[in-house]
Amino acid sequence: MTQRAAKKGETHRSGRIGWLRAAVLGANDGLISTSSLVVGVAAAAPAPGAILVAAIAGLVAGALSMAAGEYVSVSSQADTEQADLALEQRELAASPEAEHSELTAIYESRGLSRDLAVQVATQLTAYDALGAHARDELGFHPHSRALPVQAAVTSAASFAVGAAPPAILVVLVPANVLTPSIAAVTVALLLVLGAVAGRLGGASPLRGALRGAFWGAMAMGATDAVGRLFGATV
Repeated sequence: MTQRAAKKGETHRSGRIGWLRAAVLGANDGLISTSSLVVGVAAAAPAPGAILVAAIAGLVAGALSMAAGEYVSVSSQADTEQADLALEQRELAASPEAEHSELTAIYESRGLSRDLAVQVATQLTAYDALGAHARDELGFHPHSRALPVQAAVTSAASFAVGAAPPAILVVLVPANVLTPSIAAVTVALLLVLGAVAGRLGGASPLRGALRGAFWGAMAMGATDAVGRLFGATV
């Protein structure tokens, strides 16, 4: 196999970072927050119908909140990127020589000789001046572009998927074993989700699994304590 063919078949995990971050965050948040909410409400010993309402309300509110939060956050990032690109476009029109020198200096700082840096800057400027400055001066890359709608939809959908198991368990599991059932299923799913996220991101699956399960258990323990405390006083 030639080097070119090998390069063509390469896949880099950085290309997944946008959707992977939103999906993992949404699923973890949906699973942990909804499970913790159900455990806390169940610990206060309300009617089963109230627990189901809490689970469904948590799912809907959480998914919409995730979508809104991601959309606003990523839109702000996109606005900043567009403003920087517009500024760079104006600078290229007003001072092309200075911008060429700036690009040359960037390539020199990365190890190219002066002559080669000038040649590279000249050719890239002729091909796509704004693209060269966006990539090498501003650090903007296609795989890290801000996509607000994609982030919002991914976050909302993944939150709903993560929140679904505890909501389903409320319907299927008897009230007297609801809390341990949700805790067990949630920890198991967090172990799987953390391992998968670690694998996709190139990190240790074990570390990712244990990290998610630990914080999920902590959250459910805290809400269970709150539910028991307030349930005993009302």
